[in-house]
Amino acid sequence: MITSSSNPQVKLMMQLNKKAKTRYEQRVFVVEGMKMCLEVPKERIQKLYFSESFFLDIEKRRPWEGFPYEVLSDAVFQSVSDTKTPQGILCLAKMPQYALKDLLGQRPHLLVLEDIQDPGNLGTMIRTGEGAGVTGVVMSKATVDIFHPKVIRSTMGSLFRVPFYIAEDLTGTVSALKEKGVVFYAAHLKGKLSYQEADYGKPCGFLIGNEGNGLSTDIASFADAYIHIPMEGSVESLNAAIAAALLMYEAKRQRR
Repeated sequence: MITSSSNPQVKLMMQLNKKAKTRYEQRVFVVEGMKMCLEVPKERIQKLYFSESFFLDIEKRRPWEGFPYEVLSDAVFQSVSDTKTPQGILCLAKMPQYALKDLLGQRPHLLVLEDIQDPGNLGTMIRTGEGAGVTGVVMSKATVDIFHPKVIRSTMGSLFRVPFYIAEDLTGTVSALKEKGVVFYAAHLKGKLSYQEADYGKPCGFLIGNEGNGLSTDIASFADAYIHIPMEGSVESLNAAIAAALLMYEAKRQRR
């Protein structure tokens, strides 16, 4: 049993939780909690870590029999946990990786995110995207890291099922997708067309901008149409994740 927070494995997990650079150097990330660990494909589990009290409960750890594991004292487990009330289980998972072509499917339905900064927003959009049947999520390099602990929790497992692509050059990536026949729509204050009036039956993608600044001029210029979400009262715009959800589900409705 590991009883010291100076243990190299413990130090590594702390760094994996805090630093994207470490996650990408190691090509692994930390997944915490019973439900989330169950969502990890078995072939992606590198190692499991249990708190001492969790390990004493045989029924709880039964699904993970046969995997390499370590037991940490409850105090040490608390120090590596990213939550206030740890459940006593976490794992190191190998990063999934996709090529851009993996996101297209038979009829592309894409979400393209430019510089989204809130982990909860990104995780929610990925989770909602799975529910709405998106074929993939493209994000700019400046978007919050998809393997951030709060993003992982917000996806509720969708991270392992929705193909994603982190674009070094978002402008070039969107341009390449347009060449493949993807029609892009931008939720934009200049939009004249209601989001319910556009036709999403063809290969399409939605451009969603940064929470504070919206879409850059460069990315917005790729839109085949600016659309808007009608609102009552004095509200000018919606939360990025909510706006994305409305657009993705309208595409899903039209494609039934």
